[in-house]
Amino acid sequence: MNGSTALSPWLPTAPCTPGRCTAHPETGPGRPDERAGTVLAVARLTAGIGTVLLGVLLAPAAGLLPAAGRLALVRSWVRAVVRAFGVRVRYEGTADGLTGPLLVVANHVSWLDVPLLAAVLPGRMVAKTEVRHWPVLGPLAALGGTLFIDRDRLRALPGTVREMSAVLAGGGRVVVFPEGSTWCGRARGRFRPAAFQAALDSGSAVLPVRIDYRPTGAAAYVGDDPLGASLWRVVTARRMVANIRIMDPISSIRYPDRRALAAAAQRTVAQSAAARPAAAQPTVPQPTVARDSANLPSPSVHQRDSSRSAAASSFRTPA
Repeated sequence: MNGSTALSPWLPTAPCTPGRCTAHPETGPGRPDERAGTVLAVARLTAGIGTVLLGVLLAPAAGLLPAAGRLALVRSWVRAVVRAFGVRVRYEGTADGLTGPLLVVANHVSWLDVPLLAAVLPGRMVAKTEVRHWPVLGPLAALGGTLFIDRDRLRALPGTVREMSAVLAGGGRVVVFPEGSTWCGRARGRFRPAAFQAALDSGSAVLPVRIDYRPTGAAAYVGDDPLGASLWRVVTARRMVANIRIMDPISSIRYPDRRALAAAAQRTVAQSAAARPAAAQPTVPQPTVARDSANLPSPSVHQRDSSRSAAASSFRTPA
């Protein structure tokens, strides 16, 4: 969500704003109260922040572990972070057996998207280069193998795509949010095609993932929304459920260019929107995790407390 004062014209822009998109459901006669009590919210916030800090403390030791051990530790940590903030998770589809190179692409709603994907589809996250210099989160992102992109230097984009291609060619997994900015969950952005060139160059498949939240407004992290305000909305949601729908991989061989491949992935994600009743309380199965010791999920959060607009996202690519 951070960006320069003068934004590049090719950066995507989301119409979502905190005032219009980030709110708890209305309450009143006939409507259940969807807000958790203050005591429960404070307990969740304390538990969530404590779990994050625990990960920070363990980061140096985790760096000494072999790749498989580091992967297991980080995966357990991100699951604990999400649960500590009071978010229950439901996974649809399976990641079992997905051990080859994959470009994982998902719609982008919230900072919660990152740990949710890292818990079930560990891979090399793509984030803006500024994340590398953030206090606390920067070192964690680097430890997680984040691929950094300089969004202000269009000429640097082919180098980032080559780096992604190298990871995929080596059998790894790369995770991107090709909408280029967080969207409220009701509106969606076009998938920017640049990242899909990495799948074409390496001959890798694309794995579309759909992320939905209930209540949607409480999860959305858009525009110049401060991180503190977003955290409070999450912990004060009475019942927040994240639904992660993993679709079938798309073969890059079937598509002649990155624009066609990006459009196919976007259609798949859009058409997979879950039509679940708001009052339904789904079961929460343990996710089936795609195992690949060469891939390390990034614990980085793609956005932080900022006064900059949604037009400047963590991962932005030109049309």
